[in-house]
Amino acid sequence: MSHYQPRSMLVTGGAGFIGSNFIRYVLTHFPDVAVVNLDKLTYAGSLDNLTHLPHAERHHFIQGDITDAKLLRHILMHHHIDTIVHFAAESHVDRSITAPAAFVQTNVLGTFVLLEAARHHWFEIEECGVSHCRFHHISTDEVYGSLQTTDPLFTEKTAYDPHSPYSASKAGADHLARAYYHTYGLPVTISHCSNNYGPYQHAEKFIPTVIQGCLSRKPIPVYGNGKNIRDWLYVDDHCRAIMTIIEQGKVGESYNIGGNNEWENIALARFICEQMDKIKPHSVSYATLLEFVKDRPGHDFRYAIDNAKIKAELGWSPQETLESGIMKTIAFYLHQPAHAYQ
Repeated sequence: MSHYQPRSMLVTGGAGFIGSNFIRYVLTHFPDVAVVNLDKLTYAGSLDNLTHLPHAERHHFIQGDITDAKLLRHILMHHHIDTIVHFAAESHVDRSITAPAAFVQTNVLGTFVLLEAARHHWFEIEECGVSHCRFHHISTDEVYGSLQTTDPLFTEKTAYDPHSPYSASKAGADHLARAYYHTYGLPVTISHCSNNYGPYQHAEKFIPTVIQGCLSRKPIPVYGNGKNIRDWLYVDDHCRAIMTIIEQGKVGESYNIGGNNEWENIALARFICEQMDKIKPHSVSYATLLEFVKDRPGHDFRYAIDNAKIKAELGWSPQETLESGIMKTIAFYLHQPAHAYQ
């Protein structure tokens, strides 16, 4: 199996939750890789996520927008970028329902501008060839639509069926990335991950919402009847999978990254409350704070990923169970509570 070695990496959206964890992972485990971090610093990105980076001398932060073609050309040229890892995206489903335009602008147009910049720089200026550069595009399992309880898991061959403006915009970005591989030979790989959780996640997401509710003793909202099912992936497992794909993955291929952790939302919320009862006991269980609220419009029932391909072909598998990952996540928010209130 071929083994690609990145040297100068551009990470878009690197001040966000997954992006910042990925940069920490790369700086810790890959001493020969320099990282340029491009982030617009919208509500989901924060410089606080980049404090105390290991080997910070190999990290260079640039505030900017992926739709800025001139800036992208400068970065690729000035920093001799050979690897792009594209996290930058509007990602909150509720926000996509109330304000979808930003999702089309960033997720579709932004991805197009980034692909064009890579194609121009690598093929017209650097002439590096596909063996010396990589464009890894981060997608989501939400592009596949929704599953019922007895449906088979999402595989890389599952037809796209997005149900929200967010997932539709990510599907559009996926199609563009794949088209640039087939049309121009751009060395693209794509990954579809299940729901991530862990340190530095924005407070609006489900698991930080539950933890924050416990810490503040405020009502914890749970959509509908709480029976919706998600497959949960600890963020460090995701970061390890991404680097495995970049180093060993086949150009033009997609890989599903799942955590093998399907939980109903209500069961997960109760589990977190039970752990908080043990860690910070109160006279009344934190589970009494759980409150069912009106369901999200078009709320997908179940997401669940079959990660057999990345296991069989690249040897990756998740190391964290949901129980172990949740304990690490709770510990983070207890010791760095400011991150839970971004």
